[in-house]
Amino acid sequence: MIATWRPTVARPVGRGVVGATFLLCLAHCSRALSGNAPPGAAVGSAAPVAPVPSAQLIATDGLAALFAGRDSDVSVIDARNDYTLYLESHVPRAVYLNTEELRASDRGVPNKVLGVSSYAALFSRLGLRADRPVVIYSAGETRNIDATYVAWILAGLGVPSVYVLDGGFGKWTLENRPVTRHYPVIEPTAFAPSAFTPDRAAREDVQAALRGSLVVIVDARTPEQYAGRAGAQLRRGHVPGAINHFWQGDLVKADFAMVWRRRAELRASYVAQGITPDKSIIAYCNGGLESSHVYFALHNLLGYPHVRVYDGSFTEWSERTELPVAVGERP
Repeated sequence: MIATWRPTVARPVGRGVVGATFLLCLAHCSRALSGNAPPGAAVGSAAPVAPVPSAQLIATDGLAALFAGRDSDVSVIDARNDYTLYLESHVPRAVYLNTEELRASDRGVPNKVLGVSSYAALFSRLGLRADRPVVIYSAGETRNIDATYVAWILAGLGVPSVYVLDGGFGKWTLENRPVTRHYPVIEPTAFAPSAFTPDRAAREDVQAALRGSLVVIVDARTPEQYAGRAGAQLRRGHVPGAINHFWQGDLVKADFAMVWRRRAELRASYVAQGITPDKSIIAYCNGGLESSHVYFALHNLLGYPHVRVYDGSFTEWSERTELPVAVGERP
């Protein structure tokens, strides 16, 4: 029977064994999650915690525990940027999704988000359900931005239980966990969110931010692109006043996989740049992928309340020649 869509706040997921297993693995995998306790948690105490954001990390141990449950019921999305990697091997039960399926040209800008009906059709085809947790992974050893972008989209659709696999496919295989070349048998569902309301900023919001002091603009691209020494856009450089926080700096190498830094390290790195939770944050990159990673770090891991992604990003901004562009290594 197809579940009816009911957008809700984050809540316990699943029924019976799968729900218990899922909550248990999240509660006891803090070490595998690189020391990432929920925002506001006091380890070893009964102190109250902040509401759980709509997307979080899950350790490889946690996903393995889900698979081991007698009534395991979880959707898995392989979001690596090359589908031939999926053909070579993937996590059991994983369906493939390229992030380019999640964005398209809008008024000529080539990388804007789609509408709710497009996402409803796509995720129905992938077999997603409102009452089932979704675990997303990308490469791990190189790219994590694909998984965080999918998580950002699903959160905007109101999916209550979304998780990004820490370390991605790279860490999963380094630990000799099971993989397959067979495709899962997925029955289409009636995935029907009522709205698509992501934490998203438009070009006009960035322009308004330049005229005030209440918004921090964060550029998630490489230092070379930020400084204007690289980039495929019409003009090179950055939005004036933007702070460069390269998304890969949020990760640390564990063997050959990249995992998220501990929350204390993440928080310190952002605060040192003046990116603090009392401010409104707009993150941008070239087209929404890298900035979704910064969004995930700030909003989902650190609990920053006001973070948005400018999905048009520098691809849109640089083409509008009437808009200012700065070069150099400073804001």
